[in-house]
Amino acid sequence: MKRIILFLLTNLAVMVILSVAWFVISKVFGLGVTMDKNGINYGSTLVLAAVFGFGGSLISLMMSKWMAKRSVGAEVIEQPRNEAERWLMQTVERQAKMAGIGMPEVAIYDSPEINAFATGASRNNALVAVSTGLLANMTRDEAEAVLGHEIGHVANGDMITLTLIQGVVNTFVIFFARIVGYFVDRVLLKNQGDGPGIGFYVTTIVAEIIFGILASIIVMWFSRQREFRADEAGARFASRQKMISALERLKLNYDTPAQLPSQMTAFGISGHRGSFGRLFMSHPPLDERIAALRHGQSSGFGARTGTVQ
Repeated sequence: MKRIILFLLTNLAVMVILSVAWFVISKVFGLGVTMDKNGINYGSTLVLAAVFGFGGSLISLMMSKWMAKRSVGAEVIEQPRNEAERWLMQTVERQAKMAGIGMPEVAIYDSPEINAFATGASRNNALVAVSTGLLANMTRDEAEAVLGHEIGHVANGDMITLTLIQGVVNTFVIFFARIVGYFVDRVLLKNQGDGPGIGFYVTTIVAEIIFGILASIIVMWFSRQREFRADEAGARFASRQKMISALERLKLNYDTPAQLPSQMTAFGISGHRGSFGRLFMSHPPLDERIAALRHGQSSGFGARTGTVQ
C-alpha cells in the first residue's frame, strides 16, 4: 500500500507547487493567463492543466524510488552479508529473469510488520524492498511468493500506468478547480478587474486539494484491480499454494497495526483496512484475494502477472 499513498501525496504536493508557480508566472510575466475580464479561456486552461497535470505525475514517478528509500529507511543490499540476504538477492534475480525485466535494487527496511513493496520509474529501474518483520515471520516459500507479487508489479508496469492515470486525473482536477475559482471570483465576489483576484487564487488551490483527494478514489480503484494481477504473478513466479499461504499469513497478522509511514501504506503487500471506506482502500480485502487465487481468477486487467504492493 505504501507505493500508492506515497505517490499520491508526492503528486498532490508537486501539483500544488506547480499551481503556485503557474500563478506567479501569470502574475509577473503574463504567461499562461487563461482568465481576463471577458471570462475564462477554456481551451488554453485545459491545455495548461494537462501540461501541469502530467508534469506533476511524471515528477512523482521520477522521485518514487528516492522517496521510498528515505521514507522507510530502506538499506539497499550492495553485497549480501549473510545467507538470508543472499537468498533474497538470488530469488529476486531469478524471478526478474522469469518476468523479462532488469534486476531491481533489493533493499531491507527495519519494521516489525510483515510487508514488502516495489516501486520505480520503469521496468528496468525498480526497487523491491522487504521488511525485517517479513523475513522473520514468513517461511521461505511465503516470502518467495511475496517477492513474486512485487516483481509482477514491476513487470506489469503498474507505476507507469498509474502515472498516466494520475496525469489524466490531475488534468481534470486542475481544470475544474480553475472553473470553480473563476465562479467564486467573478460571481460570488463580483471581481470586475482585468484579471483574476485573490478569490480566484485561494479558491483554486483549496479546490485542487479537495478535488485531488476525491480523485484518489479513481486511483485506489485502479490499485485494487492491480493487486489481483500481482497475486497472480506471485502464483506464477512461486506457486499458487505459496501465494495463498502468504496471504493467509498476512491475514493471521492483520490485527497488528501497520508500522509503515502513512504516506507509504499503499505500497505494501498487506494493504490497509481503509478507515474511510472501501472507496479509499488501495488493496482488496485479503479474503477476496485468497478466494480469487483459489478459483484461478485474476479479477484485474487480464494479465497473469502482478505484485503484492
